[in-house]
Amino acid sequence: MIASDIVADEGSDESSTNERYDARNVAWRPTCPECDGQVVSEDCEAVCADCGLVVTIDALERKPGLKAHAPDSTDRKGEWAVEPTTELRVDKGLHTTFFLTADGKGNALTSRQRERMGRLRRRHKRFQMDSKRDNRLNEGFRDIGMIGANLSIPEHVQTDASRYLEAAKEARLPGGRMAWESLAAGAVLLATRQAGIERTPADIAEYAKAPEERVCAAARKIRLQTDVEAPVVRDRTVDKVVAALDDEVDVGTGIELVRVADRLMQVADAEPVGPGTSRMSVAGAAVYAADRLTDGKSVTQAEVVAAVEATLPTTKGRVARYSRELYDAAERRWQSMGEVAELVAAD
Repeated sequence: MIASDIVADEGSDESSTNERYDARNVAWRPTCPECDGQVVSEDCEAVCADCGLVVTIDALERKPGLKAHAPDSTDRKGEWAVEPTTELRVDKGLHTTFFLTADGKGNALTSRQRERMGRLRRRHKRFQMDSKRDNRLNEGFRDIGMIGANLSIPEHVQTDASRYLEAAKEARLPGGRMAWESLAAGAVLLATRQAGIERTPADIAEYAKAPEERVCAAARKIRLQTDVEAPVVRDRTVDKVVAALDDEVDVGTGIELVRVADRLMQVADAEPVGPGTSRMSVAGAAVYAADRLTDGKSVTQAEVVAAVEATLPTTKGRVARYSRELYDAAERRWQSMGEVAELVAAD
């Protein structure tokens, strides 16, 4: 059936009387505007009995009304919220505001009062920031519980994941490009690896609030930048990258790339080289650096990116940047051995 006129929002308590009056007139219009047939009411619809045209649809107003923004007191005195006040919102949607120009009655503040209010505002901002971080940490705990419930992860493993997330908070890892949601999922991934429970990154990402690539990147960030002891997320990443380059390199070159890149990955797994990216991206950078260290240039950045993207998304910028960082980190780590080029020598 074709709807000619649909009343989507039939006026809440705040809507005007004219709108309600017009909506009622249209809803009970006796004749069809198309064929002048009789209009009958069926449930929440007014339908033409002759041609079947849906004249109106009476929909309930489901938006929060004015009462949802009011204070809890019966006299409605106090601060009103911009958004609906609920128990799940920080401070029920309310917050404290310090005005340094006038008091609550509009009287100008003295210089001494302004100094005092300025100190109070600074202290309040510090407490408010700590409170927000605690609330985000609690949200991360809920994410861990949700992932654990959907994947049937034992409670003691979820507890370990919560401990990992708390360590990430203490190290101030959330922020910038690393979200709390990613860190919560990454903590679950590390905890399952530590407990020997087989849950793939794709399994965890299915029930997480972050894509698979960010889940792997968060797990690596927690592992490298906190005191958490857990195995790497993906094994044999260099082998996977080189295997995806099968059409670009021969067997001998592939073996040489794997040997040199594996030694570079030992550095990447011990030092924070690209801690905010996945191990697959760093493995691609290691293969690219290994190709530049060995005789003959066999692969390009675009080919390495395509090989890594067979598993996870990455970019040419990451491969170029982290290959240089790996080279510098390896040079610092094995400085006693001389030039990093000695890595290409046979063991």
